[in-house]
Amino acid sequence: MSQLTRERLFGFRHAFDDRLTVVLTLTAVLLFLLAPVLIFIVTQAKDSTADKKKELWDRYRSWIWLALFILIPILAGAFWTILAVAMLCFLCYREYARITGLLRERTISVIVVIGLLLLTFSVLDNWYRLYVALFPLTVALIAIGGLIPDQPKGYIQRVGLGVLGFALFGSALGNLGNMANDWNYRPILLLIIFAVELNDIFAYICGHLLGRRKFVPNTSPNKTVGGALGAIVLTTPLFALGAHFIWLNTPLDMPVRLLGLGIIVSIVGQFGDLMLSSIKRDLGLKDTSKLIPGHGGILDRFDSLILVAPAVFHYVNYFVGFAVGQQQQIFTG
Repeated sequence: MSQLTRERLFGFRHAFDDRLTVVLTLTAVLLFLLAPVLIFIVTQAKDSTADKKKELWDRYRSWIWLALFILIPILAGAFWTILAVAMLCFLCYREYARITGLLRERTISVIVVIGLLLLTFSVLDNWYRLYVALFPLTVALIAIGGLIPDQPKGYIQRVGLGVLGFALFGSALGNLGNMANDWNYRPILLLIIFAVELNDIFAYICGHLLGRRKFVPNTSPNKTVGGALGAIVLTTPLFALGAHFIWLNTPLDMPVRLLGLGIIVSIVGQFGDLMLSSIKRDLGLKDTSKLIPGHGGILDRFDSLILVAPAVFHYVNYFVGFAVGQQQQIFTG
């Protein structure tokens, strides 16, 4: 392992080398300091109920733990970041498999879990060709695994659920780990996470202020056209500005391309949320679990990232690439 690779994987001393990382981290700390004041003001309103107060404080406390789960691995080093992404993938798949009944299909679930483990190894090894190859190979194994019970009835359903689970919570979401193989991964990941969360907030606020026409009422009754457009208008320039400082003086650092990336993040993020809403509606569920007080499950909180991760990775990779100059096949040689 080269010294450069060791510093990327475990070099917490480089945590704040990039100014955008400092800005985003300080912004997060400031928001957490201001949030109790805002919650106190909101809960003093006459129409505020005890349940509403409890929900807001539960959300705040949960966000503290979520922020630590996000910030500490990213700042500590790429090794810990990749492991955190892997844990996120496993938790998301577990919730998905539980609510869809896929956990009962043990053969397929075991294949998916082994596929997720191999994906994690390929990311840690910075072996992107293996990462790409694992998707068709795992899909083929899932199709074979679906034959083991010797029950033709339900074959399409169990194999389809397995393929969808691996595609979303492995190949797609796993691209967050691939980004960690870039030397400057910290501001990239923090900017994506900030943008996705702000996108949700902007959609909510604009929906209440400007939303009249429903967007997809059968899938998500609270989503409006005004909220969706408002989120795009507000999220796009903020993300483009942050991306400008990350990819300064590169082929991506052009207004049209940066704004295009911002639009992709906003639109794809909203469709990621709608995708999970559709899954829950199909299953007759409100939340995927009660793991995070005030939020629901891991999937409920990180659904937008599932589609944003591959969209951002491949868009940026097309123009400037990821992990340029970094050691490949670190452990396998």
